[in-house]
Amino acid sequence: VADVRTSLPDDVALTTVYDRTELVDHVLATVERNLWEGAVLVVAVLFVFLGNLRAGLIVAAAIPLSMLFAANCMLQAGIAGSLMSLGAIDFGLIVDSSVIQIENAMRRLAHNPAGRTRLDVVRDAALEVRRPTLYGELIILIVYLPILTLEGIEGKMFRPMALTVIFALAGSLVLSLTLMPVLASLLLPARLREREPLLVRAAKRVYAPVLECVLRWRAVVLAGVVVALGVGIVLALRLGTVFIPRLSEEAVVINTVRLAGVDVDESVRYGTRIEQVLLQHFPDEIKHIWTRTGSAEVATDPMGLELSDVFITLTPRAQWTKAQSQAELVGAMEATLAGLPAMRTIFTQPIEMRVNEMVAGVRSDLGVKIFGDDFAQLEALSTQVSNVLGQIPGAADVTVEQVTGQPLLEVKVRQDQLARFGIPAADVLAFVAAIGNVPVGEIRQGQVRFPLTVRLPDVYRADLERVAQLLVPTAAGQRVPLARLADLRLIAGPSTINREWSKRRAIVQCNARGRDIGSLVDEARRRIAAEVALPPGYFIRYGGQFEHLERASRRLVMVVPAALGLVFVLLYLTYRRGADVLRIFLTLPLAAIGGVVALYARGLPFSISAGVGFVA
Repeated sequence: VADVRTSLPDDVALTTVYDRTELVDHVLATVERNLWEGAVLVVAVLFVFLGNLRAGLIVAAAIPLSMLFAANCMLQAGIAGSLMSLGAIDFGLIVDSSVIQIENAMRRLAHNPAGRTRLDVVRDAALEVRRPTLYGELIILIVYLPILTLEGIEGKMFRPMALTVIFALAGSLVLSLTLMPVLASLLLPARLREREPLLVRAAKRVYAPVLECVLRWRAVVLAGVVVALGVGIVLALRLGTVFIPRLSEEAVVINTVRLAGVDVDESVRYGTRIEQVLLQHFPDEIKHIWTRTGSAEVATDPMGLELSDVFITLTPRAQWTKAQSQAELVGAMEATLAGLPAMRTIFTQPIEMRVNEMVAGVRSDLGVKIFGDDFAQLEALSTQVSNVLGQIPGAADVTVEQVTGQPLLEVKVRQDQLARFGIPAADVLAFVAAIGNVPVGEIRQGQVRFPLTVRLPDVYRADLERVAQLLVPTAAGQRVPLARLADLRLIAGPSTINREWSKRRAIVQCNARGRDIGSLVDEARRRIAAEVALPPGYFIRYGGQFEHLERASRRLVMVVPAALGLVFVLLYLTYRRGADVLRIFLTLPLAAIGGVVALYARGLPFSISAGVGFVA
């Protein structure tokens, strides 16, 4: 950008209005802060519960060393450090096996009989817990394997996270079996006095009567667990579903749709009016605002002149005065623009819009695709689907893709009149073509080329009556009005022609606002199937990010039981008793209750991110 600025004229300034690296840097800063805070918290807990400074430092060393091991593996696997790859690192899991090793070594040293060296004691302590620590780490590794089977966009998003966690756990496993015993034999005192930390003693004093009470009232406890499990199931069924939680990009895109056939000047005027209205009402929230109309020379984003994208970058949230969140701000902007006539709006975000377009070919959360052959029928069905979606609570920004409405001049030559005046039909059609642009040459200015075209004056192009009075010369030298040689009329033709699966396609789009996308899609499917009658040869498909949620859910339903089977085998190899393994497995649904209650209490829907957490 700096090099480009040096080549610009003095009266031209180049200003960056949208830079995605700002969002990336902000996200990475959040990840870095969370990792540091998590590491410090885990180390503090280690010092408190181990009650020994040397032991705490030895175990804490596993965190940076495991992360270095994971970073090297990420480099070899081509995984970049990002929110998805680093955000799920759990330092508690990383130090788990090291804590067991060091704590057992401390216990053995405290009860060391006379004559045994510190090296022998630490070696026996490491061998004693080698099997449970190894199996424990392997179990944690196995539960992340189902995530590696995800495909498509969900696989690209979550596989790096699973691989990073697996790399870190593998590093911690190796360290717990090698480095931790070495450091314990070198740094731990040969004589230790076994004394529980103050916090542990206090916790035991609280837990002892609780344990005595639950053992005395076992039937009541079991009944309470069954009730809690039932409540958890009921709450889980009430949770909404989304693919991933929506990330605030600190930017907004407003897709505006006007009547087909609008000219460039009107599009620019209307876009400028939208910018002025928003800047007037939200001066503290808007940093930059600009409008892009139509399609660029490179047709990566084809749009007609009736379609415009209003890009808005936002100021830091501390400066806002009209809203407390981006969702609230979008609602206020939508209410402000509701008074502008002949326009429909769809609110989204730049990256989110591009992801939706690449994945499902739509710019909103949900796209109802209607396939068929006849434009009129597609338009009628689109209107019916739009009316159904408009009645569903939580469906916002309902818009219908314009498949018709483009003003066209239809010219049908009269063969009898052509024969009467001796005028070839090709001459009449060539004359009509002059209403548009007729290429006649090319103008060159240095390396720049401009097409040279000829067309009739605008006064003849904008009025059908004037077009009808255009005079067509004959071979005899007469001039005959075009209206005598052809029938002219204005009709509404197709504005866009999109095809999928060898069929013409129309789309009705909407966003989910104040409601999860999963339940919105379910209700939309149910009501459209019941209220919209499709003629033979017409069918409906649904597109959007919810497709990834459905595909990932189906994959996990198949793979997770296999992973649990492997976990069962490892647990059986550890305890050698099926009853003990089943008791441990009973904790799985009970542990999920806490996650379900947390999601429900915070009003969060179930997502693939939450599902990955439940799997782990």
